[in-house]
Amino acid sequence: MYKHIIFDIDGTLIDTEKTGVLSLQMTVRELLDKEMTYDELYPYFGIPSFKAAAMMEYDDKEKFAQVWEEHFQELMYLVKPFDGVPEMLAQLKREGKVMGIVTSRNRFEFQYDLNLKKWASIFDHIICSEDSVRHKPEPDPMLAYIAKSGAEAQECLYVGDTIYDFQCGDGAGVDFALADWHRRGMQGIPAKYHVCSAEEILQIC
Repeated sequence: MYKHIIFDIDGTLIDTEKTGVLSLQMTVRELLDKEMTYDELYPYFGIPSFKAAAMMEYDDKEKFAQVWEEHFQELMYLVKPFDGVPEMLAQLKREGKVMGIVTSRNRFEFQYDLNLKKWASIFDHIICSEDSVRHKPEPDPMLAYIAKSGAEAQECLYVGDTIYDFQCGDGAGVDFALADWHRRGMQGIPAKYHVCSAEEILQIC
């Protein structure tokens, strides 16, 4: 049905939620001298660090990003692919799908992730934060993918786990599948598809 299958990374391919939120909690405690709960910080998961800093009204965005990344690395032992994802990616590649990434990570964060290194040969086109002026939830990252790959919007399916992913894909005219591995429900996200397992992604592709 779709020629291009495009994935977000964090919370979609690999389970970085706990690492991301807990490291942000440590960052907020260190830089803002403030205690925030896991649930309060979850909405900041999956957006660029400099944007999270702006939303928290912390002026030194580079320092915020650096400290968050340092704490993230401390908790990397918590990160792992979601069940069935490696097999699902390999199957889509065998079926001849064009495989893409649209992520809020910068290229350094992408290239030095040990999980992603294992899948380096699978992805044909990768869009990181440096590849567009505006970032999620704006459509610019997906439009950058379309421009780079030569795809038509209707040929693409974007798989992500947040409202920011949906807005990015929808703004570019791309269908969206909500990866709900933790079974939180639709969360008010009007996704075309709602999937709770890697096998369900294969069924709609």
